[in-house]
Amino acid sequence: MPILTTEDTAERLAHLQEIIEDLLKEARRRGASDAEASVGSSAGLDVSVRLGEVETVEHTRDNGLTVTVYFGHRKGSASTTDLSLGAVRDAVGAACAIAEHTQEDPCAHLAAAGLMVERIPDLDLYHPWAIGVEEAIALAVDCEEAGRAYDGRIVNSEGASLSTHSGIQVAGNTHGFIGGYPTTRHSLNCALIAQDGDAMQRDYWWTSARCAADLDPAARVGERAAERTVSRLGARRLGTCEAPVLFRAEVATGLVRSLVSAILGGSLYRRSSFLLDHLGEPIFPAFVRIHEEPLLPRGLASAPFDGDGVATSAKDLVAEGVLQTYLLDTYSGCRLGMSTTGNAGGVRNLRVEMGEQDRAAMLRELGTGLMVTELMGHGVNLVTGDYSRGAAGFWVEKGEIQYPVEEITIAGNLKEMFAGLAAVGNDCDFPGSTRTGSWLIERMTIAGE
Repeated sequence: MPILTTEDTAERLAHLQEIIEDLLKEARRRGASDAEASVGSSAGLDVSVRLGEVETVEHTRDNGLTVTVYFGHRKGSASTTDLSLGAVRDAVGAACAIAEHTQEDPCAHLAAAGLMVERIPDLDLYHPWAIGVEEAIALAVDCEEAGRAYDGRIVNSEGASLSTHSGIQVAGNTHGFIGGYPTTRHSLNCALIAQDGDAMQRDYWWTSARCAADLDPAARVGERAAERTVSRLGARRLGTCEAPVLFRAEVATGLVRSLVSAILGGSLYRRSSFLLDHLGEPIFPAFVRIHEEPLLPRGLASAPFDGDGVATSAKDLVAEGVLQTYLLDTYSGCRLGMSTTGNAGGVRNLRVEMGEQDRAAMLRELGTGLMVTELMGHGVNLVTGDYSRGAAGFWVEKGEIQYPVEEITIAGNLKEMFAGLAAVGNDCDFPGSTRTGSWLIERMTIAGE
């Protein structure tokens, strides 16, 4: 993959800023009272192998631009992948034409000028990886081979993949804000299949980072995938019961995502959230703190400004168990009679404050119950909080894993599950922009045979 030098990156960034500047002038020339736009350019390399053979090698190079214009409170948007001057101006014209036919919306406007980011901090997000195709293939092969050699019961593979991408994103609006920054992201993953008699199981593992030096070794990724796959052999079904449930750390992130979805402005102003009107109310036990760190150096979701150009900042979503904030962009904030929280485009680097217990201690606290390691399906009703997901994991008795389980369903209500959170472990051992240990929920319904 072609790697841009510091000078090349600065030149590309300046070029994209010029595109935004010209676009905003064109919008004004066409009579728009305000306008905003974002433009991105990226390049990458993706390779995949299976059973030691190359399956795909893909070089990517993408551009994209979106422009939104406002004529008072009438709004129009258009996009293009062609960044030539003529195509960009045509996109502005298309957005203006759309705005002519839209109804006025009092909440269709830019964020307040005083909220714009004033200085783009260096968040250490750009670490291009000068890796060639052959070296990328070799790393993916090494990853898969380490997994296949881990245990004789590994009989097949879905392959290993390596990805490296770099890009530049620039945004601006008619308040005078124009800013951008380069980023990189690299990842390696492996998925394997194990067999014991007639029983077969599949599992995977992965690593991801802004800087290639922060990736786990390829062999360790393959071995971890194999370890997880083999541990699932001999899975049984359970009878229907009620029991405490331990969501292993990487699975517990799904519960955090459900919380985020329930406090997003769009869910709230549409009145489609089970946490409607819960701001300032306790929704977790008092030991729970969940906070956002958008300015985390090398963070996988770090960003100095949100999709509206508003400066991002660290904040608590939950402190001492109490819901501290909703997650609002400019539009949803207006609809709710509130200010934006700098979350246009979502949340960035969530952290659940962890306890002192490692996984073994969390299993002991679980006692007898279910440890969930995989969830399937989309059985979450954000309006009511009802929760029902297909699951797999391990049955635990007296704090010790007894056997793997599969083909079960776990059910509860998110409001009750959050209130019934008994402990958060310190066993966060996976990559991702949401960091948490395992979650122990006091009681859920487990449906099986």
